[in-house]
Amino acid sequence: MVWYDGGCPLCRREIAAMRRLDRRGAIRFVDAADTEGAACPIDRGALLARFHACEDGAMLSGAAAFAAMWRAIPVLRPIGIAARNPVALALLERLYRGFLRVRPRMQRLVARLDRR
Repeated sequence: MVWYDGGCPLCRREIAAMRRLDRRGAIRFVDAADTEGAACPIDRGALLARFHACEDGAMLSGAAAFAAMWRAIPVLRPIGIAARNPVALALLERLYRGFLRVRPRMQRLVARLDRR
């Protein structure tokens, strides 16, 4: 299961791409911004602040959550498996934290593009 911010235009685009790649329907995508949707396993604010996924009963966030999602999609599985390496995962987490700093600006840019 993967939780994403459905209120974020950037996130919606990314999840749409992941849904297209998930041809087997292995992942259940849950819009964490939808208060009518599935119950939140953690605080909704925390769920919306970072990307989250559940793999084998473990709740993961950030780069580890992305890696879990990738492992569920055959074409991305090799990247997800490589991310099991602690050094690779630490590097991905560092990149993800950098992305979180620029995310608000990217969201505004994508929202403007979507309005065109």
